[in-house]
Amino acid sequence: MTRRYADSVVYKGTVYLVEVPPDPSAGITAQTQGLLASVDRLLAQAGSDRAHLLMTTIYLADMADYAALNAVWDDWLPAGCAPARACVEARLADPRMRVEMVFTAAVIQD
Repeated sequence: MTRRYADSVVYKGTVYLVEVPPDPSAGITAQTQGLLASVDRLLAQAGSDRAHLLMTTIYLADMADYAALNAVWDDWLPAGCAPARACVEARLADPRMRVEMVFTAAVIQD
């Protein structure tokens, strides 16, 4: 957590998080893999996991990366657990970044 943002926020059984690639100098495949590995850690810390995703918004610096991103996404996401999802092209804060993602997930109930 920083003064500007939290890694994730949990409120009333819902997890909200935003993640960027840990290595913005890598290509789209490595950036996406690194980002999703970080998401797994953040979801676990918040009491959730990728099977409990509700909504994802993906920001791509270039829509030409869409197929490569989806190849990683499809391998990462469990079958039958796809969240509602949007993917848009956007200028990202660091010009080396190819992708940024926003997630909403449910906390796993006992």
